[in-house]
Amino acid sequence: MSAPSVSATMTRAPLWRRLLRDPRAALGLLLVGLAVLGAVLAPLLPLPGPETPDFLATLAPPAGAHPLGTDDLGRDTLARILAGARVSLLVGVASVGAALLLGGAIGLVSGFLGGWVDTVLMRLMDVLLAFPGILLALGITAALGASLTNTVIAIAVVNLPVLARVARGQALALRGLDYVRAQQALGFGPLTILWRAVLPNALSPILVQASVLLAASIITESYLSFLGLGVQPPTPSWGNMLRDAIGFLDQAPWLAWFPGLAIFLTVLGFNLLGDGVRDRLDPRD
Repeated sequence: MSAPSVSATMTRAPLWRRLLRDPRAALGLLLVGLAVLGAVLAPLLPLPGPETPDFLATLAPPAGAHPLGTDDLGRDTLARILAGARVSLLVGVASVGAALLLGGAIGLVSGFLGGWVDTVLMRLMDVLLAFPGILLALGITAALGASLTNTVIAIAVVNLPVLARVARGQALALRGLDYVRAQQALGFGPLTILWRAVLPNALSPILVQASVLLAASIITESYLSFLGLGVQPPTPSWGNMLRDAIGFLDQAPWLAWFPGLAIFLTVLGFNLLGDGVRDRLDPRD
């Protein structure tokens, strides 16, 4: 019996091991891991509370007691960035997760059933796609009010048609295959076939698209908070930290540097990780 080929062995390797073999994906995994680790461990670190002012240390430059400096109220910038990471990751995961569940269901049902169901559902998705994402999110938060929950809802609605379209494309490609037709011939209902045959084979590209949307969701949350329509003070988020820094760019430029860097590195990490997941799950690889 011949030994298994190298390509077959790599295909059977766990996804995280295949990601670590790709330098870009490994860097993305590192950046995302640091963001998650900072958000989770922030309450355990010996830092002041992110909302605790110190009027004797206002606009302090980066130094030993405050590694990233303080803002105009003396609040520690590092503590606020780590707290902002929790907000950004929560909004990103919650909004993409909600859009994944609803958009995936809409797309799979639409593509598999076809006919008038497909026409109605996809025209509704086209209405959402007709609006630029940030403008749609702005309109929803302006109508519902600025809050963390409404920010999640707004970004989920923006992501919904994208994931629905991806899921529909997979359903259209799979519904004519032999194993799907065999289950239809055996008398299984549409929902059973969708759950047992279509969803497992459509899941990889849908998850890849969801991982890419995580980065876009973090940017959208920062936009909304920067404009005052996202997370509201005193809860720190990277967007409202950048907004607060505008008036102090000459005196304390670090107030804008560090939140901007946090957004850049986290979004870069999710983009690199999403590209790596896409390449590793590509059946042609």
